[in-house]
Amino acid sequence: MSRTTVRAKGQITLPDDVRRAAHLEEGDLLDAEITTEGILLRPQKLIDATQTWFWTTDWQAGERDADVDHAAERVSTFASGEELLGSLRQRSKPTRQRKKS
Repeated sequence: MSRTTVRAKGQITLPDDVRRAAHLEEGDLLDAEITTEGILLRPQKLIDATQTWFWTTDWQAGERDADVDHAAERVSTFASGEELLGSLRQRSKPTRQRKKS
């Protein structure tokens, strides 16, 4: 168990072992709540506004689908962008069916 001191204006310093275990960094927000057992601090990690799209429900569902496809080896890997584009062009070409005689 770690111990800390309440300083002027209610400030406390969380011990290093607690900060490391909770993955806290300078500037992180903590929610403080009084419980029957004492004071509970909950880290509240904020998401950078430019990255919020990644955490939408739809995008996360797509990430899970991609993980399933990857695990089932239903993926293709390309050495270059040109190789990828060539594959896409090939797939987009309509297949011609031979006329029956």
